[in-house]
Amino acid sequence: MTFERKIRIAPSILSADFADFGREIRAVEDQGADWVHVDVMDGHFVPNLTFGPPAVAAFRRHVTTVMDVHLMIAPVDPHIAAFAAAGADILTAHVEAGPHIHRTLQAIRAGGMRAGVALNPGTPAEAVEPLLDVADLVCVMTVNPGFGGQQFIDTGDKVRRLRAMIGGRPVHIQVDGGIDEATAPLVARAGADVLVAGSAVFRGGSVDEPAAYGRNIEAIRRAALSATGAMA
Repeated sequence: MTFERKIRIAPSILSADFADFGREIRAVEDQGADWVHVDVMDGHFVPNLTFGPPAVAAFRRHVTTVMDVHLMIAPVDPHIAAFAAAGADILTAHVEAGPHIHRTLQAIRAGGMRAGVALNPGTPAEAVEPLLDVADLVCVMTVNPGFGGQQFIDTGDKVRRLRAMIGGRPVHIQVDGGIDEATAPLVARAGADVLVAGSAVFRGGSVDEPAAYGRNIEAIRRAALSATGAMA
């Protein structure tokens, strides 16, 4: 993957039809998704259980863009090899998930993946400043992790601080939680370039009527681009 700082929309399949993940993934990609975001939760670090490596490997067969795997688990290190084998392109770990996040990011890169580091809403941007030379992505949570469909928490100031810290480094700023047509401009204007959206993408559509997915993705993208001045 070549680095390019532009607005990308990454639908979270946590909001998809669990009985039809393969067709859901193909539908959102066909309708304009740039990445496919997979939320892995362990019921320990966050109060929910979702997917493990076998499910991620099953998703991989259908993903033709970028499979962006967000680990909301602790500990992370014992599972890195399994998610690499499952086919993750990007693997993101939380800075709050363990005491040796620098080593975790190194291990993710050593496994052939791009390394992401995530920040909960209550964690300051400065927590990842020492990691920016070993990270490919910083994920700013705009909800407390654990469930889809939560209310957006404004983290614009944090995103702006991160953008200044990153400078010219090839590091994406991703935002995750409560992103829709109304909130996308707030984070895009602050400097985010990868927008994770779940219910706002899948709302009103289905695998049999996927055009709504495309309209939702395009609405979020246009709102973000307009806020950055990239589109009138």
